[in-house]
Amino acid sequence: MGNRPKADYLWFDGEYLPWDAGMVHLQTHTLHYGLGIFEGIRAYEQSSGGTAVFRLDDHLRRFEGSARILEMNLPYDRQTLKQVTLELIRRNALPACYIRPLALLGAGAMGIYPRDNPVQVSIMTWPWGAYLGEEALTKGIRCKISSYTRHFPNSMLLKAKATGNYINSILAKREAVRLGYEEAIMLDINGCVAEGTGENLFILRDGKLITPPLSSVLQGITRDTIMKLAAAEGLEVYDRAFTRDELYLAEEAFLTGTAAEVTPIREVDDRVIGEGRPGPVTLRLQKRYFQVIRGERDEWKDWLEPVPTATDDDSFSVSGVESIPAN
Repeated sequence: MGNRPKADYLWFDGEYLPWDAGMVHLQTHTLHYGLGIFEGIRAYEQSSGGTAVFRLDDHLRRFEGSARILEMNLPYDRQTLKQVTLELIRRNALPACYIRPLALLGAGAMGIYPRDNPVQVSIMTWPWGAYLGEEALTKGIRCKISSYTRHFPNSMLLKAKATGNYINSILAKREAVRLGYEEAIMLDINGCVAEGTGENLFILRDGKLITPPLSSVLQGITRDTIMKLAAAEGLEVYDRAFTRDELYLAEEAFLTGTAAEVTPIREVDDRVIGEGRPGPVTLRLQKRYFQVIRGERDEWKDWLEPVPTATDDDSFSVSGVESIPAN
């Protein structure tokens, strides 16, 4: 099965199930037409012990927002999904993990108009290291401006983290990797820099941190984190449009995302960025980010949601959610 992720349990439509029992019918509407939503979240082992999920409420709020944008009525509220997530991590006994909430339009009417197809919700957790590789975090990566353009905002509703939106990203990623690069960078319809295939992008110019505006990119939670951390470090931070040649002239550049965390860029289109290695501002923000997610900065502790530890009573219940005893 190659690099297929795996854990002991997942949660699907109100039940904790063995990992391999998480299945959907072939008539599932999302499989045919791509209308679904998801989130990417991480839990980290804390320096003081235990496990905490980073910005869980913010991710689940975006999940709800994606559902609203795409007119999917989630059958579970945010508090239920939050408790389920924490319990699932506990049941899987994962000190650190990636978390994937997913909402699908289930089996029912076929054709473009889904009518009353049920919305099915699942959550998976599994161990997942550095998305672009451990070396990417320390040495930086090589990127290629993609021949694929980022979606026009009025055609794909970019503030929804929608499953179908990522076909664009898959095509761009395949192209970049095939040409020998680690990641693709897509431009928007105006020819300005948008984002990576699953990451937001920052550049440093004249000591100022710049990131593309929200009009053309997903509202990344790691993006928001870095902007807040940078401001706290005394850096000037701007979200504004910039072109690919301004990216070439950047003193530093890096990608951000739940999966990618803070990944430096050392080359774009075979042009060296800065000194060709992670710059001091990138490394400073990367260090601060890892301190925050590991619970080493008290001023940002509100972003961390502790995972409950095992108790004598290993059952867990949420209104409307079936539970099974943990092993």
